[in-house]
Amino acid sequence: MLEKILQGGKMHEYLIEGGFPIKGSIRACGNKNAALPCIAAALLTDETVILHNIPEIEDTSVMLNILQSFGAKATNIGKHSWKIEAQNIQPVCIPSALSKKIRASILFAGPMLARCGKAEMLPPGGDVIGKRRLDTHFFALEQLGARVKINGHFSFTANKLIGADIFLDECSVTATENAVMAAVLAEGETVITNAASEPHIQDLCNMLNAMGAHISGIGSNILKISGVKKLHSCEFTIGPDYMEIGSFIGLAAATKGSITIEGVENLDLRPLKTGFAKLGITWTQEGDSICVSSIQEMKTNADVGTKIPKIDDSPWPGFPPDLTSIMTVVATQVEGTVLIFEKMFESRMFFVDKLINMGAQITLCDPHRAVVSGPSVLHGDHLVSPDVRAGMAMVIAAMIAHGESRISNVYQIERGYENLVERLRVLGAHITKISVE
Repeated sequence: MLEKILQGGKMHEYLIEGGFPIKGSIRACGNKNAALPCIAAALLTDETVILHNIPEIEDTSVMLNILQSFGAKATNIGKHSWKIEAQNIQPVCIPSALSKKIRASILFAGPMLARCGKAEMLPPGGDVIGKRRLDTHFFALEQLGARVKINGHFSFTANKLIGADIFLDECSVTATENAVMAAVLAEGETVITNAASEPHIQDLCNMLNAMGAHISGIGSNILKISGVKKLHSCEFTIGPDYMEIGSFIGLAAATKGSITIEGVENLDLRPLKTGFAKLGITWTQEGDSICVSSIQEMKTNADVGTKIPKIDDSPWPGFPPDLTSIMTVVATQVEGTVLIFEKMFESRMFFVDKLINMGAQITLCDPHRAVVSGPSVLHGDHLVSPDVRAGMAMVIAAMIAHGESRISNVYQIERGYENLVERLRVLGAHITKISVE
């Protein structure tokens, strides 16, 4: 598997014939953003770690390959289940072919520092959605006693990690994860204030506690960690991916279809419910399943004073930034006007020019804000996926559009969505994956 990643593979495209509402049932996959740090966290012990509900996507494949580059063993023991053994690991530099594929490669800094006292890596890759700072990672690890050198690559060293009172200058998800993973084996107490608190961070903290860590405040923006000398084996199940669930909710609504999504965590969907409600989109829930019906009036709900409604993102438990791309496409099929305000990344909204070419009525006010009026008739086009979520948004747009669309750079989409073509075809989508030179 490592050789395949290093050498690269064939390029693929999606061919999509639009105009076919989806209908049927699917089961939610494991949370990509939880699986990635949990894989890295397995390096914190020399005992066996078993992880369940790992999604079969490009990002988890790359993370497992990076883990193996350190000398750890990763064995597939069943669908979505992996056994990780990291008895003898070496703090080698992450191969550039791997680090440039995924931003989450930076998540190995904390575990390798805690376990080996050293971590070496090149700048991470990942989505091209704007300037994504790493300063918060460096600051947090330095507070714990690490020395950071930057000279074309990142070098982290530490004789010993000592607990500290850390105030993060931004509520960064991955910086919080790196700090937590380093702090669990640090000497003494650590308090992380302005910590991110998304469900995937909660999964990571719960996994670490299952390994013998002492973390309290899980789910809040203040995490308290009492360092321990050693972590032990554990068996842990990753929670459902609410980003994927939100994407399928948007797909069902935009195509005027209906879908039942099984295996959801309803508490994770509360911020999504608020955002979708502004577009007149709702769902019913029964146990761990939700149902989006095709019989609903999609119409924007004006704010008090008949003002244009606004869907804006913010750190958890606000509306997730990763779903603003999805909401932008869905809004093209909704009666009324809505302002999409993506505050986090200055390049995430730049994909809307492709939607405008397809017939969408969108005004890009600035790098962060777009006004969408609908409903609009979209027409098939040749699209290029810039990142995971915008790529999925383009899939939705193509499934709405009249005629055929071609989507290139689908590797970016498959970094975050498991077996997307097969799952969409089961739901009635007319989509084909083809190889290209």
